[in-house]
Amino acid sequence: MSGVDELERVLEALLFLSPDPVAVPELAEAAEVEVGEVEAALAALEERCAPGARGLVVRRVAGGVTLATDPVAEPAARRLLARPRTTPLTPAQAETLAIVAYLQPVSRPEITRIRGVSAESASTTLLERGLVEEAGRSQFGAVLLRTTPLFLRLFGLESLESLPDVGAWDPSPEDEAQLRDRLLRAGEARAGLGADSAMPAPDG
Repeated sequence: MSGVDELERVLEALLFLSPDPVAVPELAEAAEVEVGEVEAALAALEERCAPGARGLVVRRVAGGVTLATDPVAEPAARRLLARPRTTPLTPAQAETLAIVAYLQPVSRPEITRIRGVSAESASTTLLERGLVEEAGRSQFGAVLLRTTPLFLRLFGLESLESLPDVGAWDPSPEDEAQLRDRLLRAGEARAGLGADSAMPAPDG
């Protein structure tokens, strides 16, 4: 660490990330510094986040250190957290979204052929939630889908180029064979060797 200021920022980030109080020796180990350096940086952080100064305060509880919200924010926090929460994506929706992200623009029939089940329900939900949008039509007349700026924001991506490299995925031999077969069939269909429609199974 180059100084107390940098260590202070690191500790603030560690406390923000941890849902539970963290002991000072654990913070020192994580930051790769001495316990005394952590205590000095924590003192500076406590001063900067003194009650009444910011929305967060440093608390020493249960043998550790944690970040807590200033009591003045409690009524507003209760109102915010009382709002209905956005439901997480189902496995079918997440799988469909991944296909759109990596193959866009892509049509529902193409997604159906890759997944092996109908993409209608999952893609409709993704459209309603603003994660994907229509992007014209394929040569067969099917609506093409692509991801939206909201998708990038929610997943913390600067651009589509920031998507993880699929080559880093290490599937089992069985998964790899099944995926290869699906992608080969999808590629044949895209090359015009298959129709742009299918008799899909119910959405999973």
